[in-house]
Amino acid sequence: MGGVVRDALLGLPVKDFDLEVYGLPAQELERVLASAGRVDAVGQAFTVYKVSGLPGLEAAVDVSIPRRDSKVGPGHRGIAVRGDPGLSVEEASRRRDFTINALLFDPSSGEVLDPHGGRADLLARCLRAVDPATFGDDPLRALRAVQLGARFELEVDPATAALCSAMPLGELPPERILGELEKLLLQARHPSRGLHLLRAWGMLPVLAPELVPLADTPQDPEWHPEGDVWTHTLQAVDEAAALISDLDRPRALAVMLGALCHDLGKAATTRLEEGRIRSRGHDEAGVPPTLSLLDRWSVHTWLGYDVRSQVVGLVAHHLKPGELYKERERVSDGAIRRLARKCEPELLYRVARADCLGRAPGHFPPLAMEWFRERVRALGVASRPPEPLLRGRDLLALGLAPGPEVGRILHAVYERQLDGAVTSPEEALTEARRLLGR
Repeated sequence: MGGVVRDALLGLPVKDFDLEVYGLPAQELERVLASAGRVDAVGQAFTVYKVSGLPGLEAAVDVSIPRRDSKVGPGHRGIAVRGDPGLSVEEASRRRDFTINALLFDPSSGEVLDPHGGRADLLARCLRAVDPATFGDDPLRALRAVQLGARFELEVDPATAALCSAMPLGELPPERILGELEKLLLQARHPSRGLHLLRAWGMLPVLAPELVPLADTPQDPEWHPEGDVWTHTLQAVDEAAALISDLDRPRALAVMLGALCHDLGKAATTRLEEGRIRSRGHDEAGVPPTLSLLDRWSVHTWLGYDVRSQVVGLVAHHLKPGELYKERERVSDGAIRRLARKCEPELLYRVARADCLGRAPGHFPPLAMEWFRERVRALGVASRPPEPLLRGRDLLALGLAPGPEVGRILHAVYERQLDGAVTSPEEALTEARRLLGR
C-alpha cells in the first residue's frame, strides 16, 4: 500500500512492503502471522507487526490493521491512533496525506485500489491532498509535500499548497524536519524544486532563517551572471546532487549541506567597492550561520560520521581549491596535507565543483577543482590526512615520562611529516630523539 504502489506504477525499484489487513482483529492477525514467520510487535500508540523470514524477502514486512486518526494536541505527535478492522478501504485510506500515497494493491485480485484518484494525479504529475479537512492535522505533511514534489517532479495542487503554507511548522521537532529535508537533498534530482517551495510557501523564516537574506544579497555579474546568492545556491545544490551517487549517506548529506550553506557568509560581507560587488571573507563568515542552521536541524554525528564538523569545514574552506590552483606552482605538499585535516578533500572537491558549476552554464569550467582532486589523490589524502608515523607509546618507550612534553614532540614530528621531511617510522623516531636532545 501507499508508497510501494506509487513507486511500482512509476517504474521505480520497490523495496519496503507495508500490508494493511481488513476485517481481522489485531489479536487474530498476530496469530495468523505467526504461522508465516517471526512476528515482532512494535509501536506504543498503534501496533505494527514486523514479519521476518518470509520466502524471497530479506527485509521484514510491516503489517497492520486499518486505523482512525484524530487530532488531540499540537504538532506531529498530537495525533491519536485507533485500530478499526471494520473500516472500508476508502475510509481507511482517507487518513493518508496525498492521493498518490493512498493507492493500494489487492494481492488476491491483482487489482490496484484507487479510492481517491491517485493514478490520475500521477499521470497529471500532480501532488494533491487526500482530505483537505484533516490534512492540516499533521504539520509534517507540508515538508512531505516539499520533498515529494521535488523527488517526483510534481506540481503541487494550489489548494494543497495553500494548506502547506499555513502549517504551524514551529511545532515540529528538529529530527523530523531533518528527516524530510534529508530525503529532499539526497533523493531529488533537483533539490532546488523543494527549496523553491520552502521560500514560496513562507517556510524559510521558521525552518531556515539563515537562508532568508540570500535572495536580497547581490553578486558581481562578472563572476555570477546568474544573479543573487539564493539563485546561485539553488543551482549549486542541484549540481551537488549529481556528484553524490557514489558516497555513503552521511558523506552525501555533508556535501549537500555544504553546498546549501557554502555562501551563507555573503549576506554579512557583501559590499560595493570601487564599482564592484565584493564578498571578502565570506567563507569564514559563513561558519556562524552554518552552525546556527545545523543546530536548528540538530545535525551532529550520523552512523558514526561527524557530519556537523565536515559541513563546517567544507563551508570554511570551499574557496581553497581555487586559491591553491592560482598558486599551484608554489603550493607545497604540506599545504595540501594540512587542508586534509580540516575536511575531507574529496568532499571539498565536490562542493567546490558544485559552486563553480552553479552559475551561468559553460562560463566557468572547473579546472581548479579537477587539478585539486588529482593533487590530493596523488598525495593519498583524498579521504583523510596522513596517519601519524609517531605515537605516544613510541615516546614512552624512549623513556619520556607522560605529560605535556609528549604532546609537544608528537605535534612537532607530525608537522615535519606533513611537510614531507619525515617519511617513515624510523625517521619519525630519529626526529623525536633530535628534539628530545635539543
